[in-house]
Amino acid sequence: MGQVLIRNLDDSLIAAYRELAARNQRSLEAELREALARGRPMTGERLHATLARLEAIRAMTPKYVRQTPAEDLLQGDDRP
Repeated sequence: MGQVLIRNLDDSLIAAYRELAARNQRSLEAELREALARGRPMTGERLHATLARLEAIRAMTPKYVRQTPAEDLLQGDDRP
């Protein structure tokens, strides 16, 4: 297993992860390990498979059907 040292992290970021770690009843290190695993970049075969699936979903909608842009939907959302 490898190790990584990250310097110059904002104190408020560290505090937020400490709070989250306490809520999840685990160490700061374990919480950060979980955050990195959840945010793992998609690469290689996984990325290719995801892009292919998205293209297949897009192909299910006929070309002549107008789609509402996501920005328009979000602008009308008044929830906090």
